[in-house]
Amino acid sequence: MREYFERILLMSEPDILPLRAQAARGAVREPERSQFAHLLRHFLERFFNHETASPDGDAKTRLVQVAFAAGLPPFVIAIYLWPVYHPFIESTMRRRALPGPPPYWLQVNHHFFFVIYSFVAVGIATVFEWDLFFPDLLDLFVLKTLPVPGLRQFLARVSAIAIFVAGFLFDVNVFATIVLVPATDPPNLPRFLAGHLLAAAGSGLFAAASVLAFECLVLSVLGERWFRRVSLFMQGFLISVLLMILLLFPVFSGVVPNLLQSGHWSVRCIPPFWFLGVYQRLMEGPAALPIYGQLARTAFLATLLVTSIVIFTYPLAYLRRTRQLVEGGAARPHRNWLTAVISGLITAILVRPPERRAIFHYVTQTLLRVPRYRVYLVLYGGVGLSIVIASVLRFSVTHNQVRMAVSVDGLRASIGIAAFWAVAGLRIAFLSPGNQQGSWIFHFIHGRPPELPMALEQLRAVKTWALLFVAAITGTVAILAFAIAPPELRTSRNVVAELLVAIGFCLILTDLFFLHVTTVAFTGEQTGQSANAAMSIARYLTFSPIVIGVAVVSTPGIEARDWRYLAILAGLMAAHWLIELRHRELVRQHCLLFDPEDRDNLFLLRLDLRDYGTDEHGAENQAIEDDGDPQYQYEPVCENAHRNE
Repeated sequence: MREYFERILLMSEPDILPLRAQAARGAVREPERSQFAHLLRHFLERFFNHETASPDGDAKTRLVQVAFAAGLPPFVIAIYLWPVYHPFIESTMRRRALPGPPPYWLQVNHHFFFVIYSFVAVGIATVFEWDLFFPDLLDLFVLKTLPVPGLRQFLARVSAIAIFVAGFLFDVNVFATIVLVPATDPPNLPRFLAGHLLAAAGSGLFAAASVLAFECLVLSVLGERWFRRVSLFMQGFLISVLLMILLLFPVFSGVVPNLLQSGHWSVRCIPPFWFLGVYQRLMEGPAALPIYGQLARTAFLATLLVTSIVIFTYPLAYLRRTRQLVEGGAARPHRNWLTAVISGLITAILVRPPERRAIFHYVTQTLLRVPRYRVYLVLYGGVGLSIVIASVLRFSVTHNQVRMAVSVDGLRASIGIAAFWAVAGLRIAFLSPGNQQGSWIFHFIHGRPPELPMALEQLRAVKTWALLFVAAITGTVAILAFAIAPPELRTSRNVVAELLVAIGFCLILTDLFFLHVTTVAFTGEQTGQSANAAMSIARYLTFSPIVIGVAVVSTPGIEARDWRYLAILAGLMAAHWLIELRHRELVRQHCLLFDPEDRDNLFLLRLDLRDYGTDEHGAENQAIEDDGDPQYQYEPVCENAHRNE
């Protein structure tokens, strides 16, 4: 037992024993597991080991990262509540008395946060695993060929789903509760624990059951074809709504007392309010406001309803999904005339060179063919949309009436937010290391790496596609912002300034995000090192506020002087030119890297399809031997270096 705890704390493997000591210990016996246990372990691992959640295939690392990411925010918030409930700075009043606990409605908002967070966190986790709650083609091709009864597979998958949801509920709520008790010093500990745990767990359970109920209803009633059609839209919509609820909490908390005291209709339509009623009713007992009892009954009935829908429709949806996977779907090719016109215009104007045109349409067809890449775009788009809405909406109370207003700074920031998250999601999709089966064609035709002119043409096509995509998203957000903007933001000077800001964000952010990209989209490979998720999140948290701040201050600054319109345009052109020079240098250095030991390069060398040789400094390279056989020797001639010289 002591060695076990040392492994956990030190995060290192035990010392390697001598061979004699290993022989004395006897053969290692693997624990005997039943067929059901193996299936359960397999389905649980797939929740964290599929290509969307963990492209590098490290399920255990991803599980630990997700657990910390989900459980840390409420844990930290609970710690920060301690000085709120235990003020340690004496008052400046004459009595020098310490102030008491925070006001009642502030405590209600504290409880409301934990209910909302559980609802959002478990809901997002369920949406992210959208396709894994039902069988897929991998299960059909592998598990169906094994001597495993279908009922056992079904029960193992149901058990895995239950463990997944229960694990997230535990991770999100339990650790924060341990800290929350000493931080808030509740007057009645049993009532507080009952209210907090039941409300937070019920909120998360309702979110997960609602997502599952929707999937079950669509699959059992409409079938697999309609399920595929609405999946991406619903994933993006649900991610946006859930994150919007969480991000709007600081703004919305100011009107919570008025909504609850007046019994506004909105509190009966927003699920987190139902479970706030459970929280306060159990904690306060009969002294609670009458609205809490009504909301608690609504929460109980709604949870019972969605859970019943899942229980009764999941078997039917499971069977129908399995049958339609076996039967397959009829291909119905169709071509939209509008898409054909737009594609023709882009081909004639922006991607006229054949190499650039081929890569451009390759990117388009790959995004349409592979759902995983579209999932990345939908998830990042949902994050961006929720931040835009949370930045624009404001709530106020006027004459005991809750009113919704539009923030001018939020409208200006929406352009930068949309451009930032659109290009961020696109970069993640383009650099995803999956689906490498088709990348060989580029290596076979142009070499690995290709020559500098060809590499630049390929990367220009990728950046052109990204720029058009980001411009379309940003332009749509700008038009919607103009439609709801107040009159002072609809002047001609402001519109031109906003247009320049939008062009600048689309151009510069695309250049910066793709500055170090030296491969064609979707053809990158795994580096052998797991990505640092913490550093990735830190980069987003660092640069996103900078982009928002620049978006807010740019338009008023440009409007102040006429000459600034031309100055900002010249500055954008200069910045774009400098970034392009740097990108060209990075691509040139990449093209000079030619590894003769690489399998694809060795194949080209043997067929005399690619020359390899002296570097740009004139140093002669040694002849290459293949497998120790001296007959495979090549005289190096570096094609890229000669052309660049």
